[in-house]
Parts: sequence; structure tokens; C-alpha cells
Amino acid sequence: MHEALEAWANFYVIVGSSAGALAGLQFVVLTLVAQSNAIRGSRDTVAAFGSPNVVHFCAVLLVAAILSAPWSTMLRAGALVAVCGVAGLVYCAAVLRRARRQSLYQPVLEDWIWHNAMPMLAYSALLVGGAVLGPSSTGALFAIGGATLLLVFVGIHNAWDTVTYVALQEVQRREANAASGAAGSPANGVRSPGPSAAPVATTEPPGGPDVL
Repeated sequence: MHEALEAWANFYVIVGSSAGALAGLQFVVLTLVAQSNAIRGSRDTVAAFGSPNVVHFCAVLLVAAILSAPWSTMLRAGALVAVCGVAGLVYCAAVLRRARRQSLYQPVLEDWIWHNAMPMLAYSALLVGGAVLGPSSTGALFAIGGATLLLVFVGIHNAWDTVTYVALQEVQRREANAASGAAGSPANGVRSPGPSAAPVATTEPPGGPDVL
């Protein structure tokens, strides 16, 4: 048992430390979203597209800590990993309900895949891998390791989409303000009665990133 876990020690050091650092960066992302005037969010929207990233990173950190502990039997470690998988599936169901309930943003197929399908697949792998984990369960260790890595990539993808969307919306807002100022500036001694502020698009362009 100890030899099997020691073989994965470097893997969980890399994945666990990366998840912890990325969880901290996610707070920066949410701060940028809160300070941005380009979009207007709601509690359900943030809970459906922002908060899950922090939960996924923390789940990876927790699994890495569990499998790095000096257990006397593999069954106890597997039981805790399976509990993490069950908790993750329950949380994914709550995220799916919030995503369908919020009306600020209409998710597309890519959103359903990255925000719902892939996390459910990862937590299901944690549940199954933890349930069958034993002294000779090499396949279970690979399933758990793959699930943790998938959760890290899901969190990175979703966080990057959020930052990109906020940046694009901020650019659109500034361009709209610039166009508004140009429309209202004097031309040949006559001031144009242009609008004081052009509307800012709040919907994502086709193929664009996700939204908080």
C-alpha cells in the first residue's frame, strides 16, 4: 500500500499545489468581475458559473491531501475519496439547478459540457475509484488521478472564459463610451444631438467565452 501511494506522491504534490494556487487566483477573478462595470451579475449566475471553480480546486486539494496521508489501510482512504465523489455529485446537481434557474445568461452546449458534464464525470470517477480502492487497485488509483487532473483543467478553462468575457465586455463598454462622446462633440460649430450613452451589449457573441 505504501509503495503504491509513494509512486503517486509527486503527482499529488504537483496537482494539489496547483489546485491550491489556482483556488487563490479564482478570488482575484471574482474580484475583477465584481469591480467591472461591463456586466451585471446575479447570485444564481455567480453560483452556477463562478463558485464551482473554487469548489473543484478545493476538491482536488482535498483528495491530494487524503492520498498523501500515512494511512494504515487503503480502505479508509478510499472511503474518504468516495465521500468526496458523492459530495461532488450532489454539488453538481445543485449547480445544474442554479444554471437553469438563472435568467441573466443563456448557456450554450459548451457551457453544459464544461460546467456540468465534465465535473460530474470527474466526481463519478472519484466515487467509483474510491469505492474499489484497495492494496492492489492500480486502476482505481489511475481513475482517481485522472479525475483530479480533469477537475483542474475544468477549473482553468472556466476561469479563463470568465476573465476573457469580462475583458471583452470592458472593451465594448469603452468603445461605446468613445462613440457616444464622438457623436456629441461639436462639428462645424453645431453640436450633434447624439445619445449620451450607447447601449452596451450584455450577451455573449457566438463562439465567445462563458459568463459569470
